[in-house]
Amino acid sequence: MHGLARAQDADVAALATARAAGVPVTVVDGDDLLASGDAVSAIADADASCTVLLGPVLAAQAEPEWAVRAAASGWQLPGGGQRLFGGHLFVAIYGTPGAPVLGVLGEQGLEPTIARAEAVAEPYRALTDKQVVPSLEIITTVAAGDPGKDGDYSNELDVADIRPYIDAAQAAGMYVVLDLQSGLTDFLTQAKRYADLVKLPNVGLALDPEWRLLPDQKPLQQIGRVSAAEVDSVSEWLADLVQSEGLPPKMFVLHQFRLSMLQDRESIRRDRPELEFLIHVDGQGSQPDKQATWDALHGGAPKDIAWGWKNFYDEDKPMLTPAETMAEVRPLPDLVTYQ
Repeated sequence: MHGLARAQDADVAALATARAAGVPVTVVDGDDLLASGDAVSAIADADASCTVLLGPVLAAQAEPEWAVRAAASGWQLPGGGQRLFGGHLFVAIYGTPGAPVLGVLGEQGLEPTIARAEAVAEPYRALTDKQVVPSLEIITTVAAGDPGKDGDYSNELDVADIRPYIDAAQAAGMYVVLDLQSGLTDFLTQAKRYADLVKLPNVGLALDPEWRLLPDQKPLQQIGRVSAAEVDSVSEWLADLVQSEGLPPKMFVLHQFRLSMLQDRESIRRDRPELEFLIHVDGQGSQPDKQATWDALHGGAPKDIAWGWKNFYDEDKPMLTPAETMAEVRPLPDLVTYQ
C-alpha cells in the first residue's frame, strides 16, 4: 500500500493515520495527480498493490481509480506529467509517410522526419514558458478521388507502416496524432481499425470532417461535415479504451475551418476525463482571412477546450514565423501544425 497527499493537506488526520499505520506517504504539489510529474513518478515507483489518495481534493478528482492506473504506467510527457494541455505546447509536422504531396511529414524517410519535427519545434522553446513537445500528425486514412476496392473513397494505411513512426517518436520524446479522413466510412469504424496503435501512450486521434462524405457525395465536390452523434461515438469508444487499458489521457482533435463541419458543435460531449479535446483550425490563405476564420470558430465555443493553429508552407500568404505565431494568434494555440 502507498499513500499520496498534497502538500496543502500534509496535516490532515488521514495522513497522520496512514503514517501511524506504517503506510509510506508521498507528498506532492498540485491538485491533479496526472498533471504532476512527481505524483506520476511516486505512483509508478511505489509499484504498490493499492494507492490511497489522502485529503479531499485528490480523492475527489474524476475517475481516481483510472488516474492511478494511468500513473502507474510511468509514462510521462516531456517536462513531466500526463496531462496534455496547460503546461505543454505541441508543435507538429503533418502528412503521410511516403507521400510528399500530402504534407511535409512525407517528404523524407523516417529518421529525417523525426529530425525535421525537432527542428520545426525548436524555435518555439525560446518563445514560451510551456514545455514544447515536437509531434507528428500522420494522415492514417487518406481521402481519395477513386472509391477503391471497398468503395469508401478513403485509403487506409497499414498498421505496420505507421508503427515505426510511433516507436521512433516515443524514443525521441514526441507525441503522435493519427488523422482520419474517412470518406463514406464512419469515423468509428476507421478508428477501431487502429486500436492497437491508439493503445500506445504517445498516440492521440484526430477526425477530419472535411473529407466525411454522405452516401450521394464524392470528394472535392463539397466540404464535408460530421454529426455530433458520430463524434460522440468515437470519443466514447476512445475514452472506454483508455479507461479499460489504464492508459494516459489522449488528445482528441477535431479539425474545422467552417462552422458547418462540426454539426451541433455545442452538444458534443466532453465529459470524459480520459480525453482532452482540441479544435484544430485549418484555415489557409492570407493572414487576415486566417485570423477571421480563427475568430469565427471561437464564437460560441466551449471555454475550456484547447485550440490548434496550422501554418501552411505554400498556401499561406505569408506563412507566420514561430515568433509571429506566438505574438499574433490569440488566444495562444495549444498545438501548432505545419503542412
